[in-house]
Amino acid sequence: MGSEPHSYEISTDASRLDVDVIWGFLRTAYWSAGVERDVVERSIAGSTAFGLYAPDGSQAGFARLVTDGATFAWLADLFVLDEHRGRGLGVRLAQAAAEEADRLGLRQMLLATADAHALYERFGFEPTPPSRYMVRRGQG
Repeated sequence: MGSEPHSYEISTDASRLDVDVIWGFLRTAYWSAGVERDVVERSIAGSTAFGLYAPDGSQAGFARLVTDGATFAWLADLFVLDEHRGRGLGVRLAQAAAEEADRLGLRQMLLATADAHALYERFGFEPTPPSRYMVRRGQG
């Protein structure tokens, strides 16, 4: 199966991120299809980014936490590249984000997913009625 999960590293050092790899994945993901590279760059700059790195140091996954640092966070763009899946690495990324939210003492952490409910339930996420949320779409 390849490298053991413990040989992967998670870091919030943004200088280590391989933006080309991150953008390459996000531009084809169902939640961000067609996203432009500069948008990915700006989203990383405005977030706490979690890079997941394979034993050879290459980018294996990513997640970002958008937060005010006091009360609220949005977990976004969590992924593990196909060749690194099946090792519990998505769980490690979600756990790292949840630990950061706990460290900050946040009251609420949100996310949206179409297919990973069981993963996030492990960290205390619960389905929420969508009628409580509203959205305003930007012009861009």
